Amino acid sequence: MNIVPIYQQEVICALATPSGVGAIGVIRVSGLGAITIVNSVFKGKNLERVESHTVHFGTITAGDEIIDEVLATVFKTPRSFTKEDSVEISCHGSDYIIRQILKLLITKGARIAKPGEFTQRAFLNGQFDLVQAEAVADLIAADSQASHKTALNQLRGGFSKKLASLRSELIHFASLIELELDFGEEDVEFAQRDDLRRLIEALLETIEPLISSFDFGNAIKEGVPVAIIGSPNVGKSTLLNALLNEEKAIVTAIAGTTRDVIEDTIVLDGLKFRFIDTAGIRETTDVVESIGIERSKAAMDKADIVVFLFDSVETLAENRALAALLPAGKEVLFVLNKVDINPALAAELANESDIISISAHTQQNLPVLTKKLVSLVHGQAAGDTVVTNLRHYEHLIKTQGSLNDVLNGLSSGITGDFLAQDIRLALHHLGEITGTIVTDDLLDNIFSKFCIGK
Repeated sequence: MNIVPIYQQEVICALATPSGVGAIGVIRVSGLGAITIVNSVFKGKNLERVESHTVHFGTITAGDEIIDEVLATVFKTPRSFTKEDSVEISCHGSDYIIRQILKLLITKGARIAKPGEFTQRAFLNGQFDLVQAEAVADLIAADSQASHKTALNQLRGGFSKKLASLRSELIHFASLIELELDFGEEDVEFAQRDDLRRLIEALLETIEPLISSFDFGNAIKEGVPVAIIGSPNVGKSTLLNALLNEEKAIVTAIAGTTRDVIEDTIVLDGLKFRFIDTAGIRETTDVVESIGIERSKAAMDKADIVVFLFDSVETLAENRALAALLPAGKEVLFVLNKVDINPALAAELANESDIISISAHTQQNLPVLTKKLVSLVHGQAAGDTVVTNLRHYEHLIKTQGSLNDVLNGLSSGITGDFLAQDIRLALHHLGEITGTIVTDDLLDNIFSKFCIGK
């Protein structure tokens, strides 16, 4: 019999909508006796007798004093987000009204929820696994079509299903090897080693694309960093302003105007990009400009995509020399600017397949550049399932290591007890991702990052 901890039975309450004055505020109440507590301050229908998933108009009162007219939405166990009895009180968005209702609920026996406690209870009560619980926060924080789609896929269990399939196959072989250990003196082999090798190789083939997808997934979540690099006065700040459609960066004819990194975000075709305007790279004795140039080089190293902007054959040569110093695999675009005043150079370079010609000033061909940026990001996608969470990535790396240890053990002919140990480690790391294996410290760490009310 599962014993539910006392703190999990307590009635918790919190504001579920953003704080601040608004038209309405929604106060979420959940736990054993939540409906009874709300019913004790609600004047209208008897909430304990109504059907689940119904909404009721009434007032919240403290004695004879009416605090507010509200709508109370009732969710009865197990048909609620937390799988507990829950009530959502929709009141007017006054901070005073919200405080008074929360204070009243506390006097009746509820307590203020901890950050993420509603979602944590949903996980502990089996509503979804840990990956899906974390996807709730990602879905709320999604600020682009791509990040929304990725979070929704994880919330619906796309990533979890892949992991569950991997784990169930591995458990089957683990149980056969464990059975061998029980018959150690009889020298029997229940788990065929060739079949185990094929399984481990197949699992690695599934895990490796998930690991590789992390850089793409993290870029979707945080925004794809794009560094705009080039010599002074090639139009880097003008390009940033054109992309953002605002005067973000100062533009002058004076070389070295931009002395620090300027950054802003924009959503292109559902993807969030973080464009970074940098100081022009050149030899200089100016101390402040030199610091800006060093920051430009650092931004170039950290960016997923580097846009090298040039306006002459000389600046193109400088950019190609810089690009040669970048790590292999870095996405690079060479962009000729100022085609409106230098059409001859654009015509000369027309057959260069790696060069895009634009005018940041007139925005000529700017859609060609943005379309190319989007295609570069989509080209990094390895499949429908994308890893966006660093914790998941770390455990996938550890799972990969344990599976490789199993393969190495099979090659060297180690005994079943050592094979079983490596398989158990792989199962452990997969289980920590989904929450099949979980500790209180891990849960506290994950859900403490949620907002109160989630």
